[in-house]
Amino acid sequence: MLLVLFKRIFGGKHDTSAVTPEARITPEETVELIRSGEASRNAFIDAYQPYIAKVTSRFCKRYIDPASSDEFSIALAAFDEAIGQYSSQAGKSFLGFAETVIRRRLIDYVRKESRHHVTVPYSAFDQDDEEESTVNVIETNEALNRYSLTQETEARRFEIAEFDGRLREFGITFGELPDISPKHSDSRQLLITISRRLANDPELYDQLETKQKLPIKELCEMIGVSRKTIERNRKYIIALTILHNGDFPYLQQYIKPQEPPQKELPAVEGVRA
Repeated sequence: MLLVLFKRIFGGKHDTSAVTPEARITPEETVELIRSGEASRNAFIDAYQPYIAKVTSRFCKRYIDPASSDEFSIALAAFDEAIGQYSSQAGKSFLGFAETVIRRRLIDYVRKESRHHVTVPYSAFDQDDEEESTVNVIETNEALNRYSLTQETEARRFEIAEFDGRLREFGITFGELPDISPKHSDSRQLLITISRRLANDPELYDQLETKQKLPIKELCEMIGVSRKTIERNRKYIIALTILHNGDFPYLQQYIKPQEPPQKELPAVEGVRA
C-alpha cells in the first residue's frame, strides 16, 4: 500500500525547452542558473507542473486537478520552496528532494485539516429545520465521531509514509520493523532507552544524521551495554531514534513506557537482531 509513495518520478520526458531553449540541461543545473539570475524560476516551475501533479496524485491516491485542487497549490508552493532550499552537496537529485518537500507539506496540510475538523464543537452542528425543529444531536455527534476517526486514520497513514521515507534514508523500511523488533518487553525497553538517550544528545544525533551510522563506542560507554547488543539491533535503534526526534505524534504513542532501572540494563545482552 505504501510502496507507491516511495517510487521516484523523475520526469525524464518533461519538456525543459521553456527553461533552456538552447539545450537540455539537468534540473540541478537549472536551479543553479535560477539562483544566479540566468534562468526563469517561473518557466522552470511551469515546465514541471506535470511532474508536480503526478507526485501530488500519487500521494493523495487519487487524480488531482491542477486547476481546482488545494493539494496541487500546496505542492506547487513546495516545489518553489525546494528551489530555494536545494543543495547539490546533499547527494540527492533535485527532483527527489522536491518530492520530499512536497510530501512533507502535504502531510502538514492533512494534519491541519484533521485537527480543524476534530476541534469543531458539537454545538456548531445544531440547526433548525424548516419546521423550526432541532436536528437530532446524538446522530450529529455520531456522524462527527465517525468523521474524526476517518481523518485520524488518514493522518496516521500519511505519518507512516513519512516515517518510512525517513527510514529509507538509512537503508531501513517500515515493513521490516516487525521482523527486527525484540520479542521480549524488557529487551524492547532497553532499546527504547538507548534510542532516547541518543535522540536527546545533540552531538551524537548529529553524527547519526551526517554519517548515517550509530556512534556505537559512545553509546556503549553512555548506557553500559556491550558493543554486540548495539550492533545486533542497529536498525531498530536507528528507527526508534528517528521516531523520537521526528514529527510523528501518532507513532510516538507506542514508545511511551517507563525506562527500566539503570542496574537492569546490562542484564539484557541477548537481544535478537
